[in-house]
Amino acid sequence: MNIWDSVILGAVQGLTEFLPISSSGHLVIVEHVLSLKFNDLTFEVVVHFGTFLSILFVFGGDVLHVILGFFRGIFSRNIVKNFSYDSDFRLSVFIIAGSVPAGLVGIFLKEPIEQIFHSINLVGIMLMVTGLILFLTRLVYVREKRVSFFRAILIGIAQAFAILPGISRSGITISTGLFSGLSREEAVRFSFLLSLPAIFGANIVELSDMESSSIQGNFLSFFVGFLVAFVTGYIAIKLLIMMIKSGRFSWFSYYCLILGMLVLLFL
Repeated sequence: MNIWDSVILGAVQGLTEFLPISSSGHLVIVEHVLSLKFNDLTFEVVVHFGTFLSILFVFGGDVLHVILGFFRGIFSRNIVKNFSYDSDFRLSVFIIAGSVPAGLVGIFLKEPIEQIFHSINLVGIMLMVTGLILFLTRLVYVREKRVSFFRAILIGIAQAFAILPGISRSGITISTGLFSGLSREEAVRFSFLLSLPAIFGANIVELSDMESSSIQGNFLSFFVGFLVAFVTGYIAIKLLIMMIKSGRFSWFSYYCLILGMLVLLFL
């Protein structure tokens, strides 16, 4: 893998990980069109770590409050009472609950899904599904409800479907949040906080199979990929927040629908 491969793959990962256009689907398309292989597990861990840090860079304050709230809650004398009064502890419980569906899918369905992961036709179809979901958010009457246990589980189930290439994790979780009545800001905030355990857990699994010698031989390429993924991930998060606040979240649907049709017609 050369420097330009690292730049391209790092940018694709960083931008599409958070914009609602499916990172997994775009990586399959890039591999298919440009004959670039994103099959180096070590490089994958490195760029995922870059995007993980970009979330912490934007939502670091929220993450710290959630972590402190969790420990404050579990070590309190009355956990039930603390759950009622401590919003940070409550949010930490909702994040844990919402992470369960994706965790179960990753454990029990990982191998069957990996067998179809590089199907370009599946990517085209799932991109169009993502586009349709995003488009339907135009019909949502935005309310100001907060995250509840039921909504956390619902959004968590939606996140589990994002294991399919072409289904955008951020797209389907934010859309589900909007459909369930969350405000725009609450939907995007919970979506990104919920993504942290999923990304962190995936990296831990991948680390067990990672070869440290691979980093030593490709340090510059890996560092460039990490840096590009971090910077583009940060830009993507900021852009997405801006689009949601301005009520333009559904604009991404046109991109997904058009790209999905092009994939089915020409690839």
